[in-house]
Amino acid sequence: MAGSYPSDEASMAIIYVTLGVFLILGLVISYFVTKTKADFLSATKTANYAVIMCNFAAQGLGAGLQLTYPEVATYGLQPLITYSLAASLPLLTFPPLAAQLRKKCPEGFVLTEFIRARFGVVASLFLSLCSIVTLYVFMLSEMTSIYSVIQSLTGWSSETQNVWLIMPIFTEMMVTMLYTAWGGFKTSLITDTIQATLFILLVIICTIAIGVTVEIDTSMIQQRSELLRGSQLGWQLLYILPVAIVFNNYFLSSYWQRCYAAKTQKDLTIGCTLAAILIFCLTFLVGFSGLIAAWADVYPGPDSVNEESSSTVLFLLINKYCPPWISALMLVLSVALSCAAYDTLQTALVATVSNDVFRNKINIWWIRLILVVNAAVIAPVATNKVNDVLILYLIADLVSAAVMPAMLLGFTDKLYFLNGWDVTIGGLGGIFTVFLFGLVYYDGDAKSAAALLIINEGLYPSENSFECLGTFIAAPVGSILWTIAAFGVRVLYTYIRSRTTGSPFTVFEKTKPLDPYVVAGNEQMLRPSLGEREAESASSTLRHRGGTRKENNSDGSDDDSRKS
Repeated sequence: MAGSYPSDEASMAIIYVTLGVFLILGLVISYFVTKTKADFLSATKTANYAVIMCNFAAQGLGAGLQLTYPEVATYGLQPLITYSLAASLPLLTFPPLAAQLRKKCPEGFVLTEFIRARFGVVASLFLSLCSIVTLYVFMLSEMTSIYSVIQSLTGWSSETQNVWLIMPIFTEMMVTMLYTAWGGFKTSLITDTIQATLFILLVIICTIAIGVTVEIDTSMIQQRSELLRGSQLGWQLLYILPVAIVFNNYFLSSYWQRCYAAKTQKDLTIGCTLAAILIFCLTFLVGFSGLIAAWADVYPGPDSVNEESSSTVLFLLINKYCPPWISALMLVLSVALSCAAYDTLQTALVATVSNDVFRNKINIWWIRLILVVNAAVIAPVATNKVNDVLILYLIADLVSAAVMPAMLLGFTDKLYFLNGWDVTIGGLGGIFTVFLFGLVYYDGDAKSAAALLIINEGLYPSENSFECLGTFIAAPVGSILWTIAAFGVRVLYTYIRSRTTGSPFTVFEKTKPLDPYVVAGNEQMLRPSLGEREAESASSTLRHRGGTRKENNSDGSDDDSRKS
């Protein structure tokens, strides 16, 4: 190869110095910005559109970006464009949903709080459990991704230098755990902004370096012309990826925390729009290296080499053509980006557990202990490399595609008659429908049908194969159909009971509106006192008579809204 790796000593220094810098940076930021439990968990209405943009971008990107998008591009330009659009456009759905969420639960900071208020404890805990499992899958995939990135940029062997590969993973987990345990969400909000900015710099420099140094054989473009044409995989991904990513985004508490962190609805809308544009540009540029690798004859194609190398085509390109300092720079910024993604997942996990399990009534030191326990639990698994990162993402996507459609029906006021039983059965039914689809698809083979639940065939099926497509159709459709069926059973049961016992038939009776103060587990803290209610009543009377007028924020909340 024309290129080369940094020396082992230089690689170690780069990794550990970078982690040390972010440890110091995170602790210093924590010292100055995190003063209260509210800062630790939510930081409501503190972030402008620029911070929201960087945070949504950092959440949507990670070390896995350098593996998954180039791998998709080895199957053609159409899959790459589809994947980039699917990663970016779903962010545009957050502002309208968040506007409703902030109106219905103004003192909350995660989606599960709304689900609890709308559907009850059981549905909320069911969604929380699925969210926690998803967060663990994402943490595992992030550690797996940075393992692969470090190995690709240093040339270290997993057989002879495995300890060298594992120690950075373990160290990163400890570093992010330490500054996140002290500073919580507000610290993550700031570090993500810094780390996302660094990654933009990474993409710009590496794009220039690859453009200047890589030699493309123009005849290879003609030979590999199938990469520029539509394909069965490309058309399937037009459906699979938007469904997979949009529902999975709703699963992650970190997105909803950032929705609540936006100062105004306008900041959230602008921030999400800019983040969507930024993510599309970055993912497309990074992913395009897969096409360049094919045209430069660095990567002959998925049928010519082993499967694992398809996820490292970006590094094959860099190691062949770029000087060692490019690999060194990528190592710095890859570690920084991985820290951003991992600390975001940690704060989301803590917020979910604190809010949904303990109702935010435990001391902040117990919350910090959760982070320590989490690190102890995930470390043994995370330091064992998983071969296909994309499989981990797809498993999380499938669970969210089965569970979330039923839950989102709670945003529709006209479906007020649905309850927690309906949507919980709907979520479980969505997962079960995947198994039923497998039974039909595999002619009654239960083992193969069960294997669909872990996406055994991956995202890239063989020719004329529709396992993945059928799975992601079955999950959301099954979720809705099982919700309808569960509601029908409840209606029938309630009707029969009312006819036989004389009890009222209450299925279609409207319940009282959601109480915005019974949220976040702090009912007594948030509910206004008797004097405040009397003052509010008097103020309302004056407004009715035209004596007083309040200015409303763009998100519909009053400027003088109560503070907890």
